[in-house]
Amino acid sequence: MMIGTYIRACRKRRNLLLRELAASLNMDSAMLSKMERGLRPFRKEDLAILSEVLKESYDFLYTKWLADKALRATDDKLHQTKALELALSLCKNQN
Repeated sequence: MMIGTYIRACRKRRNLLLRELAASLNMDSAMLSKMERGLRPFRKEDLAILSEVLKESYDFLYTKWLADKALRATDDKLHQTKALELALSLCKNQN
């Protein structure tokens, strides 16, 4: 998924080993590896730590995390698109 790929790229840019970032998140390397590969979702509470350690914007990471969460809700591409379009329309109407 998108946030995992992004986190991995940031980690590598910062020359951090998987085990180093995993230790910052208080998890083992195997779990972080699954999260980076999109096999497990990141937790919302991980975002503040990731933002600090990777020197990335919390708001940007949070937005990626939300998008990732929305896409994980179903693997039905047609309904993903329709649901996201509806959500966007509802957001625009509320503002």
